[in-house]
Amino acid sequence: MDQTTFIYAAFSLLLAALISCYTVLALFSPPLIVPTENDKKYRSSKARSKPLPLPSIHDTPEVDLTVVIPAYNETERMPSMLQSTLAHLKSSDCSAHTYEILIVDDGSTDGTSDLSLKLAVDNPDVDIRVVTLSKNLGKGGAVRHGMLYGRGRRVLMVDADGASRFEDLDLLWAAMDKLVENEKPAIAVGSRAHLVKTEAVVKRSLLRNILMYGLHTILRIVGVGHIRDTQCGFKLFSRRAAQQIFPYQHLPTWIFDVEVLLLAKQLRIPVAEVPIQWHEVSGSKLNVVTDSLQMLRDLLILRANLLLGRWKVPAPSDE
Repeated sequence: MDQTTFIYAAFSLLLAALISCYTVLALFSPPLIVPTENDKKYRSSKARSKPLPLPSIHDTPEVDLTVVIPAYNETERMPSMLQSTLAHLKSSDCSAHTYEILIVDDGSTDGTSDLSLKLAVDNPDVDIRVVTLSKNLGKGGAVRHGMLYGRGRRVLMVDADGASRFEDLDLLWAAMDKLVENEKPAIAVGSRAHLVKTEAVVKRSLLRNILMYGLHTILRIVGVGHIRDTQCGFKLFSRRAAQQIFPYQHLPTWIFDVEVLLLAKQLRIPVAEVPIQWHEVSGSKLNVVTDSLQMLRDLLILRANLLLGRWKVPAPSDE
């Protein structure tokens, strides 16, 4: 084989490999989620049988705060979580704020929507809206849906398990006040990084801690190493930040937080990381091994799509 033939063969193999990799990337990359018409409706204590249309995040805000609760088979854990949430929202600390609670049932099979509606009926003085997605999307898909249909000037995502102390919303609120004025784009994220050396983390299994440190290493490579805890399910967004980020979120799985923070970084949206109280709650649906592998796969997909420009990012706003 002469040199020209060798170079041609090597180039052909390289080209074939690149085309194959791109094809695999395209096949495994989730498209933007398109909600059904039923997904864009909600029930409440005032609309139990006839669902009403949800507003858009791009509409004029009507309340100070939207609390988005993604829920998948949460009939056991959500009642106590919602009780502590309502207790704080009704307290004197929050008396100056108007609010709504948006529960997004991610295709549950245990009656989560019915329970949520009952909780709404039992608390008629609170605007609790229940959205039932037509199919299970994943936590990221449920959070994205809630963020796109909230009415608040600020939008909080909080897990249904009650692991985060809801009273720490005040800390996130104060941190956001320091970041911006006039509700410009800003994010305040709850962080458990200060708990790494405490019993809350030390008592975890060796495998879980190894995977945690491995994930942190990968996140530094991906580009969000400036945030010590990307996965805490307690994050507050200004309305402008939600408008700029969530329409462009692709990942519906557990690692969606990383995509959201990467988008914020590319949009030059300031992020405050705030230490909060947290405790582990039994009943987690996260499988340490299989979901960790899925997270690694999705991180690779995320980074490749952003580097190749397949997933478009809006230009940073000067607002």
